[in-house]
Amino acid sequence: MPGRMIEREVLIEAPVEVVWRTITEPDQMSQWFADRVELVVEPGAHGFMQFGDQGGPVVVETVDPPTRFSFRWNHPSGEETVAGNSMLVEFTLAPEGEERTRLRVSESGHDLLAWPDAEKERYAGEHRGGWGEYLDRLAALLAKRQPG
Repeated sequence: MPGRMIEREVLIEAPVEVVWRTITEPDQMSQWFADRVELVVEPGAHGFMQFGDQGGPVVVETVDPPTRFSFRWNHPSGEETVAGNSMLVEFTLAPEGEERTRLRVSESGHDLLAWPDAEKERYAGEHRGGWGEYLDRLAALLAKRQPG
């Protein structure tokens, strides 16, 4: 069901290199995204993200500075993270001039899971709203850092 695909986009008032660092460096990620981030940004690296009392392992998929970063998460405990048992989160960055960046985030993989449709819908709805909040936080954080 295409409606389950989570896609969000935001225009950020910061250069692409600044946005890249803010979405990939653990100390920066913890300022707008997860409360705790343990992550090495290289393909195949295993890490962990904590959101309040929830969290879990992540596996880095793609690192293509400064335009693309992706990871997998929400896979069953004890299983290797692969397509079909996890969600794929992809960040795509595109400069708009020298001082602005268009950031697109997508989260996919819902329809490959053996979840009931109602659970897939619940997850998609919660994460669609969550990504909106996180991207708003990111844009506000970077806007504060810009001179002027």
